[in-house]
Amino acid sequence: MNTLWITLALLIAGFAGWPVTALVFRLARTIDDRSDSRADAAGGSRTPDSPDADGTVDGEITRPATAPSLPAEDGATPEAAADGTGPVPAVPGAGTRILRGGAIIGVLERLAVCLAILTGQPVAIAYVVAIKGLGRFAELKETPVAAERFIIGTLTSLLWAAGVAALAKVLFLG
Repeated sequence: MNTLWITLALLIAGFAGWPVTALVFRLARTIDDRSDSRADAAGGSRTPDSPDADGTVDGEITRPATAPSLPAEDGATPEAAADGTGPVPAVPGAGTRILRGGAIIGVLERLAVCLAILTGQPVAIAYVVAIKGLGRFAELKETPVAAERFIIGTLTSLLWAAGVAALAKVLFLG
């Protein structure tokens, strides 16, 4: 019977945590939008290059993708678009995704945290957070918005998984 409860707790922690994390991201975005609208109403203006202009599109963080200034095959450098408006996008209309694979990593993180608590090894949570932080360090260092999203997602996932594991341990595995 314990195997059933452990399996159920792992499934709930791992897979039901995604909607919870998405809800927290949406809430954080709403709060950011409200503060931005207040700043705009007070006369403050944001430029597209400012760190708080995050480029979030449908929950995915993107940054503009511009082609590097490499010589084309004919020897010319593609510095401007055909209409002369600016740099040529690497992929027309698209940007570079930041924090790729976050949903899969989040599921694995929640499974690991829940399993660590259920097996009585909470120190393993520190390993999970350390591995995750080291793996994303370069990306987080260069993009402040990615760092904020990383912190929000990690804390939400950790709290959800720990809560599910603690609840299962107290109620069913007691």
